[in-house]
Amino acid sequence: MTHKIAILGASGYTGAELVRLIAGHPNIDIAALSADRKAGMEMAQVFPFLRHLSLPTLCRIDEIDFSGIDLCFCALPHKTSQDVISKLPETLKIVDLSADFRLRDPDDYETWYGNPHTAQAQQTEAVYGLTEFYRDDIRAARLVAGTGCNAATGQFALRPLIAAGVIGLDDIVIDMKCAVSGAGRSLKENLLHAELSEGYNAYALGGTHRHVGEFDQEFSQIAGRPVQVQFTPHLIPANRGILATVYVSGEAEKVYETLCAAYADEPFLCVLPFGTAPGTHDVRGSNFCHIGVVKDRIAGRSIVVAVLDNLTKGSSGQALQNANLMLGEKETTGLMGAPLFP
Repeated sequence: MTHKIAILGASGYTGAELVRLIAGHPNIDIAALSADRKAGMEMAQVFPFLRHLSLPTLCRIDEIDFSGIDLCFCALPHKTSQDVISKLPETLKIVDLSADFRLRDPDDYETWYGNPHTAQAQQTEAVYGLTEFYRDDIRAARLVAGTGCNAATGQFALRPLIAAGVIGLDDIVIDMKCAVSGAGRSLKENLLHAELSEGYNAYALGGTHRHVGEFDQEFSQIAGRPVQVQFTPHLIPANRGILATVYVSGEAEKVYETLCAAYADEPFLCVLPFGTAPGTHDVRGSNFCHIGVVKDRIAGRSIVVAVLDNLTKGSSGQALQNANLMLGEKETTGLMGAPLFP
């Protein structure tokens, strides 16, 4: 069976990544691509690397006939996404890549994003899109909220450890290095080559990064009590990739055994041999997440390192993984391509 899909916001990085991945999917056809500011243009004009594909001309959202669409990917900015999704047909399956439906409590959304949520009816039905932990809910969902790429990386390193009670909950430190494509495609002064290259910097210090809201929500739910982590992201001069170095109190051997057991049957989550740390080049352009555990020199402390590609496993690959479940496809379809190296 062939499924017809639409991608809203196809002129951004995550939209283009969706097109790249879906081009290799045997049972999904792209029926519509929207990009309001580039409506009327061909994708080859916006992204020449997609020139070999036969794709619909970019159009405005209100020009799409959703009656023949099985599933819609929304790769739109936060706030815009909730406004658009609230007007889409109620029978349409939706995978949202924005932040608009990740936080279950509308007050939390307003706290972290600075504006009231205007689509609370849709928010109450949204399923959090971390596939490996919400599979059954995602299969039955109409609306799935993709996670933040930073939030996904940290959760892959920590969720099984919190659930198993093998680490302390009051001294978790997440030090994260983030590639520039995570900031989106719009022009920003601090992302100019001359401003970004040959150095890197910390930002959103003191727990002010918006993805902290996801950490608070998910970790506290697992633990059954409030859990707050220390989280500092750093912008690095790389196009793709996230590397999280997570410091925890807990015996390294037990931490390693717990992660191995949790992810033994997961096709996209790979725990490396004990004492081995992964790098972002190992997962570039793929839907894989690699995790390593190293024993710290301080007794009773461990270091967990997790890497993924922010545009793939952290966003568009995760979105396709969820869409496969929603459409009754094998979860891995279109996503088993090897990472790009070098």
